[in-house]
Amino acid sequence: MGSTTPPCWESRSSPWVTIHPCGNRILTGMGQGHGTKGVFELLSGWRRTRENLPFKDRVADAYSDVMVTYTMTSSLYFITFGMGASPFTNIEAVKVFCQNMCVSILLNYFYIFSFFGSCLVFAGQLEQNRYHSIFCCKIPSAEYLDRKPVWFQTVMSDGHQQASHHETNPYQHHFIQHFLREHYNEWITNIYVKPFVVILYLIYASFSFMGCLQISDRANIINLLASDSPSVSYAMVQQKYFSNYSPVIGFYIYEPLDYWNSSVQEDLRRLCSGFAAVSWVEQYYQFLKVSNISANNKSDFIGVLQSLFLKKPEFQHFRNDIIFSKAGDENNIIASRLYLVARTSRDKQKEVIEVLEKLRPLSLSKSIRFIVFNPSFVFMDHYGLSVTVPVLIAGFGVLLVLILTFFLVIHPLGNFWLILSVTSIELGVLGLMTLWNVDMDCISILCLIYTLNFAIDHCAPLLYTFVLATEHTRTQCIKSSLQEHGTAILQNVTSFLIGLVPLLFVPSNLTFTLFKCLLLTGGCTLLHCFVILPVFLTFFPPSKKHHKKKKRAKRKEREEIECIEIQENPDHVTTV
Repeated sequence: MGSTTPPCWESRSSPWVTIHPCGNRILTGMGQGHGTKGVFELLSGWRRTRENLPFKDRVADAYSDVMVTYTMTSSLYFITFGMGASPFTNIEAVKVFCQNMCVSILLNYFYIFSFFGSCLVFAGQLEQNRYHSIFCCKIPSAEYLDRKPVWFQTVMSDGHQQASHHETNPYQHHFIQHFLREHYNEWITNIYVKPFVVILYLIYASFSFMGCLQISDRANIINLLASDSPSVSYAMVQQKYFSNYSPVIGFYIYEPLDYWNSSVQEDLRRLCSGFAAVSWVEQYYQFLKVSNISANNKSDFIGVLQSLFLKKPEFQHFRNDIIFSKAGDENNIIASRLYLVARTSRDKQKEVIEVLEKLRPLSLSKSIRFIVFNPSFVFMDHYGLSVTVPVLIAGFGVLLVLILTFFLVIHPLGNFWLILSVTSIELGVLGLMTLWNVDMDCISILCLIYTLNFAIDHCAPLLYTFVLATEHTRTQCIKSSLQEHGTAILQNVTSFLIGLVPLLFVPSNLTFTLFKCLLLTGGCTLLHCFVILPVFLTFFPPSKKHHKKKKRAKRKEREEIECIEIQENPDHVTTV
């Protein structure tokens, strides 16, 4: 029997506990995606203002264009992650992550509202007084620059030396803005491109739906281990060759018990039924039966146990499983432990959780007070709660978003399109994540919650600008929407994806899971903002015909007024 005891039973350490510690530190960087979005939007709003306006008016126009939408999206972020940071969350990792996200969102909001706005005011003063934006010195005249080398002209020129006056809207010459206006907008709204976009979306929806059908509530402990840890090799070998057996379950009896009593023996047998048990109790009962020794009272039971059973070489390893205490001349057994192994199928995690759910209530209701434990149970408990709690948080977050949209209605069709877009992105990330072999663990669920906010953050300005636009056709409205917000969206998503590159060099399966989820989040959002929505919005409502009627009525009214002025004062019209 000594050879049948696995080494891990005798040790307090376990190869399962070598978990990478950098999870929360990496997750806190996710809040920067929302912060950079506000920076790029405010910078884009500043560039859209006319340079010949006073800098105070330029700052006021930029804030009025950007801060309303940014405040709404920041509120949604704060509400969603604030619920995760509340006492209703019983997973400490989720709570810490949500707390860090809330702090990051608040800091980002006040940074953009205060410090970044002050930087814009300072830049506007420098620009208005023709000071250099980097060196803060007066920009030399054109005659002085002509006498200097080319590098000096490049560094010190403000870009207006060749022109007699400042352009009112130099943002139109920004290379991204120029590309969107002159090339991309015309290409994506081309009638010959639209069928291919529809086919692309059908393919996207098909793969997403196929992935959603393959979702299984399973989690792999390897994802929580450092990739260079020896525990990964141990876990892979154990899952490959011994996956039909549960972890070794420690069965700890932590109170004095009448082991010589037949009713107690029957209770122990009933509790251990269905398990392969390595138990000193069973071995001792078998020893008494073979040796034909009677131990029906306490003194005989403990005396034979100490003097005969535990001194035999094949049973000496059970000494570590029994705790004796001596009160005077009498010995007592105050605690003991057994080991249980359950035979399971390939999907053993769910079965082990079911075993735990059965054994733990028995420890409270039975006459025998015991505890069942294995170091991997920490992961099992985490797995059992990693899906339900974050999903409930996400569900409450979506409910609050819907309630807020009813109270803060900008346009009913805009809200409808926003819900459709966010749902499409969320399901796309979920389906493609499953096809990419990403398990539904706590990290992936948190990324799905983040995807909800990330999609709202980027789609909402584009959609609301479209539904409130007053151009004659839907095509012109989507073009103006892309010109107004496309640059900021492209800059933010690009910087967001570039920021994910360092995650590839972290030796951790946890960070690689995070990289996959966030890469799909950024990619699906970019696909919807620049490909799917610009095409589908030209097919479906809202219609722009009422804007045409309004413009025609105003034009007709203006023509009638002009005719009346000509009849009343023809001389004045002639002089004009």
